Amino acid sequence: MGERQRLTAQITGRVQGVGCRWWIRSRAAELNLTGWVMNDADERQVAVVAEGDPDDLDELERQLWLGPGGARVERVDAARGPASGEYLRFEIGRR
Repeated sequence: MGERQRLTAQITGRVQGVGCRWWIRSRAAELNLTGWVMNDADERQVAVVAEGDPDDLDELERQLWLGPGGARVERVDAARGPASGEYLRFEIGRR
């Protein structure tokens, strides 16, 4: 298990109105990640901040490219950095 990291991602495509936030929250919870997911002001984007083990973040990032049924992911812009440790769980709609 590596040192905790932070993944910040912007998912673009048909990702709002298709259950994407709930789906991402479920995937993150399965991977024991903390952070948040929320719709962006741009109706074609969802923003994610997740913290946890680097291998689990790799898996989440891979799954972000898939999205839930009904979604059409066109792009995932992701960056990594050190974890802040400020999140207790993974939530929807919180920064």
